[in-house]
Amino acid sequence: MNIRRVRFDHPDALKLNDEVQAEYHVRYGDGGDATVLDAADFDPPRGAYLIAYDAQDRPVASGGWRSQDRNEEGNEDGDAELKRMFVIEEMRGRGLARRILAALEEDARMAGRVRMVLETGTKQPEAIALYTSSGYTPCTKFGYYRHHEESLCYAKRL
Repeated sequence: MNIRRVRFDHPDALKLNDEVQAEYHVRYGDGGDATVLDAADFDPPRGAYLIAYDAQDRPVASGGWRSQDRNEEGNEDGDAELKRMFVIEEMRGRGLARRILAALEEDARMAGRVRMVLETGTKQPEAIALYTSSGYTPCTKFGYYRHHEESLCYAKRL
């Protein structure tokens, strides 16, 4: 596996983002994640977006973090918000998400962020298992979906 830093508006990032949005639609029955994201949110030093490529140079997994500081949506100073973690279906169960998560945590730590936060949903048991087994614990809800019952928020000190 080859993990590369790309912009969030890179064609491979857009392709994987479309796939994750389609999966959210299947799981939650709506139009996907409505959280507003801008490609610049993931530009260093205030963020990063990573894609894992297989041996045939096919994009198979992604994830990013963006800086957040205290705001009206419940973030705290020094937060790095994890976004768009995704592994294509045929590549799941091989540790790709865990590798991307570790790389994103290290990148955010090196950028001076003190806490990684994320929002997932009750219909994503694989994500919940990944995050809790990686040291994430429930935290006060934040972000766009903070008032939704199906929303779950987690945090980990970096």
